[in-house]
Amino acid sequence: MEIIIFTVLGVLLGSFLNVVILRIPKDESIVHTSSHCFSCNTPLKPWHNIPILSWVFLGGKCSFCKTKISMQYPIIEFLSGLIFFILATKSPIGFPLLFIGFSFLTLLALTMIDFKYKMIPDSLNLLAILFAIFGAGSISGIFTNLQNALLFAGGFTLLRFSLSYILTSSVKREVKKTETSWSKNYHTYPFIEAMGEGDIMVAATMGALLGVELTLVAIFLSSVLALPVLLAVRDGSAEDKRVPFVPFLAIATFIVFVLDKPILSYIQANY
Repeated sequence: MEIIIFTVLGVLLGSFLNVVILRIPKDESIVHTSSHCFSCNTPLKPWHNIPILSWVFLGGKCSFCKTKISMQYPIIEFLSGLIFFILATKSPIGFPLLFIGFSFLTLLALTMIDFKYKMIPDSLNLLAILFAIFGAGSISGIFTNLQNALLFAGGFTLLRFSLSYILTSSVKREVKKTETSWSKNYHTYPFIEAMGEGDIMVAATMGALLGVELTLVAIFLSSVLALPVLLAVRDGSAEDKRVPFVPFLAIATFIVFVLDKPILSYIQANY
């Protein structure tokens, strides 16, 4: 019964998550503006906001203007419920698990926003880190989570600056080969960012949720998951090659979190 209640809570939170995903990138309030149709701006009735069911009963269309409602709404609500269901079957239900669930739902929101808009709001990133840190069951666990978060934030920051320097230096060397007398005093090459600051904050969340060993596994897994996509767009335009990495980090984090015991057993058996 507790698992069912926890799952329903996840679905309900998923409904609110849709509001976050749609409004935060537009810098709109997620509290003061009532739910409304984005096509005709008509305020929605309470029965229009029942997670998953309203979309099904309305046939995926606005009750007023009959404009199609994005599949994103029921998908996010379903995924939120699924996340809470899986977490509830893995660990005892309580405040620590609730905070962990909040962290994963925030990562889900970040995934959708990064995928749709290629941006990562700092407000959500900070919330994900905060929820992950307080997902421990003890005071000492909270401090351990904080330590791991800072460790991976620092590690990713160092990696970002190192890779950015290497990539920029490589471009600089190529530019110098074609340097002319009039351009030698000007920087005619771009500064290349190896990763965004948002990825650094997601790494902190991963560290708090997983610990050192499992976070390293999740980072490797995220790279494996992203590889097919990177290969698919390698011949595309510059915009197509800007593949958001947060979705892969988030998916890998959840997979490793759920499979933590067999992964740790494998690591201990081989080292």
